[in-house]
Amino acid sequence: MTGFGRGECKTEKFQFTVEVKSINHRYLDINVKMPRKIMLLEEWVRQQIKKYVQRGRVEVFIRMENIGISDAKLSVDTELAKGYYESLVLIKDTLNTRDDITTSVIGRFPDVIVSSENELDQEEILSVLESALVAALTELKKMRETEGLLLQKDTLERCDVLERDILSVEALAADVEAEYRNKIKQKLDEFLKVYGFESDPQRVLQEAALYADRSSITEEIVRFKTHISQLRDTVISNDGLGRKMDFLLQEMNREINTIGSKSSNIDVTSYVVDLKSQLEKVREQIQNIE
Repeated sequence: MTGFGRGECKTEKFQFTVEVKSINHRYLDINVKMPRKIMLLEEWVRQQIKKYVQRGRVEVFIRMENIGISDAKLSVDTELAKGYYESLVLIKDTLNTRDDITTSVIGRFPDVIVSSENELDQEEILSVLESALVAALTELKKMRETEGLLLQKDTLERCDVLERDILSVEALAADVEAEYRNKIKQKLDEFLKVYGFESDPQRVLQEAALYADRSSITEEIVRFKTHISQLRDTVISNDGLGRKMDFLLQEMNREINTIGSKSSNIDVTSYVVDLKSQLEKVREQIQNIE
């Protein structure tokens, strides 16, 4: 499911801006981009996201700004500076050169002035970041829920179409079985005549009925109708929709394929095509649902 959320939080020392966006994905895939200085919090950020999102590709962008404080602090190695100075004096005296030893000259030597990052207050940073992240995720979730309601409505409407078509197939089921039985009976009669056997009407009817029973699509229709009911219940609920619906659609597709292979009735075949088309459309939609 797609969505976007943005959150900000500011204190006297820090300001965080968090942007979160999600696109369709079969599983949960989280990509976090954040400042290097707070990379230790990445796993914590991922755990917070999992509280709001269970499925989809989620991209998180975190921007941090220091307010009124410097990212770095400077320190002076006075002993090292003294050593450089004494070395320069020695060189001056030895070579009898002009005295141009200045503070700026010594300060440019390696490691005399050292820059290091200020230690950050992790607890304060975590508090500010959490406020911004929660605001962004709340907005994202709201947008995804809006889309989810539209997908729910569309799926329920398609369930109605599936039910209408399978009921039409059910109405044809008796005719399909009778038609198949008559075809078998006719084939058996023709076979017996070709080889000069006397036809036993009762036996022929028994054999035809046996084969016709194997071609019955009643069980598949009953199971398909049950799956439609389960699909509706799953769509209305809010518990692991995507995976449950994916399983149900696989089973429904299996039943439709069996019905299509058992029946040669042109009307049934037409409904089978329509049913498979609707199932595919639902399958495409559930890729967007958690």
